[in-house]
Amino acid sequence: MLYVVTGPPASGKSSWIDGHAKPTDIVIDLDRITRALTGPGAPAWNQNPLQLRVAHKARYAAMHEAFELRDQVDVYLIHTMPSTKALARYKRLDAKIVTVDPGRTIVMQRIEAMRDPEMKRVATRWYQTRATPLRTPSAGQTLEW
Repeated sequence: MLYVVTGPPASGKSSWIDGHAKPTDIVIDLDRITRALTGPGAPAWNQNPLQLRVAHKARYAAMHEAFELRDQVDVYLIHTMPSTKALARYKRLDAKIVTVDPGRTIVMQRIEAMRDPEMKRVATRWYQTRATPLRTPSAGQTLEW
């Protein structure tokens, strides 16, 4: 099964996966990939453009391979803001789309406390452009489409 986990930065997407994935599952998380490709002492939420460039390439390669294995193992993919084209692809792959959104106020507080301030802009864009789910989540609620 393929799970595509969406939501704004600092919403708890990685935590949601940590609570659902088994040790034998495949988890594709750009933050984790970037950390794996970063030298010692780098900040936990590294946004270095060169490292992100390499991490994105690694993510795409991992997605390509993991999607072929989704009938043998569960695959969890974090995709903050999938495009219409990406969502159509995930639908063709029979993915389960999970949106994690504790609410704008909580997200902005978490970004302020734990993330690069640039992530506020990404979160704002997520709230302005995201597809409307079948129903609106309450604060702290996760929606599965």
